[in-house]
Amino acid sequence: MQPVWLSALLLVWCVVSPAASAQQAERRNFEPSSDPQLFGAGDRSAAPDGGLYSFDNLSVAQDPRAYRPDVGALDFVYHNHDEMTRYLRATTARYPNLTALYSIGKSAQGRDLWVLVVSASPYEHMLGKPDVKYIGNIHGNEAVGRELLLHLIQYLVSSYGSDPYIKWLLDNTRIHILPSLNPDGYAASKEGTCDGGQGRYNSRGFDLNRNFPDYFKQNNKRAQPETEAVKDWISKIQFVLSGSLHGGALVVSYPYDNTPNAIFHSYLSQPSLTPDDDVFKHLSLTYANNHGKMSRGVACKTASPSFENGITNGAAWYPLTGGMQDFNYVWHGCMEVTLEVSCCKFPPAYELRKYWDDNQMSMIKFLAEAHRGVQGFIMDPTGNPVERAQLKIKGRDIGFTTTKYGEFWRILLPGVYKLEVYADGYVPKDVDFMIVEQHPTLLNVTLQPSKVAEHGVVLTPPNPDLNRPLASAPSFGPVASSDDTRDNTGTNSNRDRLVFTS
Repeated sequence: MQPVWLSALLLVWCVVSPAASAQQAERRNFEPSSDPQLFGAGDRSAAPDGGLYSFDNLSVAQDPRAYRPDVGALDFVYHNHDEMTRYLRATTARYPNLTALYSIGKSAQGRDLWVLVVSASPYEHMLGKPDVKYIGNIHGNEAVGRELLLHLIQYLVSSYGSDPYIKWLLDNTRIHILPSLNPDGYAASKEGTCDGGQGRYNSRGFDLNRNFPDYFKQNNKRAQPETEAVKDWISKIQFVLSGSLHGGALVVSYPYDNTPNAIFHSYLSQPSLTPDDDVFKHLSLTYANNHGKMSRGVACKTASPSFENGITNGAAWYPLTGGMQDFNYVWHGCMEVTLEVSCCKFPPAYELRKYWDDNQMSMIKFLAEAHRGVQGFIMDPTGNPVERAQLKIKGRDIGFTTTKYGEFWRILLPGVYKLEVYADGYVPKDVDFMIVEQHPTLLNVTLQPSKVAEHGVVLTPPNPDLNRPLASAPSFGPVASSDDTRDNTGTNSNRDRLVFTS
């Protein structure tokens, strides 16, 4: 006598098998009529509050607006590199006004490192509005994040016309999604493998999350094409917020990942806290508290550590040298955290829907945090932008810079702060401002040119020690002209904000 579960499985197969086979064939053969333009990597109002836009797993299943995958383009299976490429190209063809596809480079084996922009302005920077990013699959055998990001793309583009929250997010943010940073490692991985290292590294045997410059220690590992592509990418686009999706645990890990005191890597190390520890904890809790399970802090295995509220400082978990999140923060002022989204690194595909239900709200709410804190413009007396001005929040010794349009952003919690501004050829300036919970603060600062000495030498103060190399200015496509109070969408950018000018 066959088991009850087997009988049920056979019954389900008999009912859905023909349709599923047709849908699978359609998905794998679906191509756009022609390749979309590739957007070159070289060539950011407050979110509505209240329960209207908040939903848990139960309401996801019941809400008629909730995302259901269009299996003609994407379903809950794992997609190899060619299938992923076809899906991304098809999405740009289907949603040309919301998406743009570009490659930041190639893997060691020559696979494109695809990034899809999802935004109401996908091909050009939106003046005064933040760029944010998600990166998946930096470890090739940690595959859940890769598929979550593909489904996030599908959710965003299919919800823009019907969900006011998603429309607000895409109207005010440019979201860059890199589903797979390690496609070579993914190709060497195997579905159903929860542990182990097969496919973790790139094709040359390097752990890409140990391959970046390190704040605390010299990293002598040979740079890899995948990490070089990321470094070049984030030097050209001023990202404000970022999440890197991993697997093997259920926790949000935040900088620093390394510590000056760690002689060897071990569990139960001491925390290594950044000057923005309050912000990083808040960002981490935003993700964990909106997740279906993460905030419970349950350990994946008996021998694994448990995490209070589902978050941890990276070095307190275990120190590592050359991590991507520390590099983003120290070198480029981008708040990045590591999102460990599955206890099993490469679970069977039939579990993917469960992971989507758990992470859907977290991924969206996390990105919206880019609109918390202070943002504005650094200008000269004639109203021209001051590019590459160096900024620091007093008492927080990690700096950040302005874009070529004089823009800046910094995620901060409610309180009173002082902004320190320096730029070559200008008198340094300190500006006091306040952050409230309800909406971001717009802070426009005018710098005065330095006085000229008798012999024509410009007197400028020494640059402050911002604890990092100066990042390159971003390079974007064309942007409409703008003054301090209107953006290139024609809307008043000061609405619902505290506005300071100095």
